[in-house]
Amino acid sequence: MKIAILSRNPSLYSTRRLVEEGLNRGHEVRVVDVLHCYMNITSAKPSIHYHGETLDGFDVVIPRIGASVTFYGTAVLRQFEMMGVFPMNESVAISRSRDKLRSLQLLARKGVGMPVTGFANKPDNVPELIKMVGGAPVVIKLLQGTQGIGVVLAETRKAAESVIEAFMGLKADILVQEFVKEAGGADIRCFVIGDKVIAAMKRQALEGEFRSNLHRGGTASLVRISPEERRTAVAAAKAMGLNVAGVDLLRSSRGPLVMEVNSSPGLEGIENATGKNVAGLILNWIEKNQKPHKTRTKGTG
Repeated sequence: MKIAILSRNPSLYSTRRLVEEGLNRGHEVRVVDVLHCYMNITSAKPSIHYHGETLDGFDVVIPRIGASVTFYGTAVLRQFEMMGVFPMNESVAISRSRDKLRSLQLLARKGVGMPVTGFANKPDNVPELIKMVGGAPVVIKLLQGTQGIGVVLAETRKAAESVIEAFMGLKADILVQEFVKEAGGADIRCFVIGDKVIAAMKRQALEGEFRSNLHRGGTASLVRISPEERRTAVAAAKAMGLNVAGVDLLRSSRGPLVMEVNSSPGLEGIENATGKNVAGLILNWIEKNQKPHKTRTKGTG
């Protein structure tokens, strides 16, 4: 197979591992920086150009699109899809997962467990919003935040009102969520491929910190997950339409709650914590499922 990996940095661990696994299996693998692609959007023969050459003949495209380039990255991925290239994750599924509000609404529609979440536009509604999610402490999240940036724990009602009003004053869109105290500053990253959780790790926040992201100094360790947690993670990935996803769960007194569904989950933490060849398992799934992609013209919500 001829594989394109959409990644801005070929030296990133996840990109390197996917390249290694692809080459080890005899595939032709090329890393493509989406921001250097430019496109001819035509119904006759859509094409993608890159540093003066035309990108064609690819069988598979693996998107590793960073949050900061979601709009352009998914546009390039859509162009590959229009050219009949099989995507590991479809552009529409990535767009769904990157929109925090939309993704939570999709999870709610599918009956997937998640923290009680509020969303409002006017400062007048803030007191009622805080009450609606169970009162302080509450977690306040910027819709555009990633890797724990733009996430605030407000311990009192007054603090919560001040933070929410400050964000609203800056015209920032925010979510307000219940604080799940029993999670103890830990979450579980479930790595889903197809319809299975192939690996899971527990991420524990630093003492005095409630965000467990590894980028924020959290630690990762191997964890056994329950059948209910497996089902929840797979259901969350399916709700987004993702074939490969990192699903972040909190353990709560009412069962697993989905915090986020990541369409470009990192491989370093999960491979180191579990000792599993996750990149190889991704390639296994692609080899088994790869087929010419047909662009859908309707029902792509």
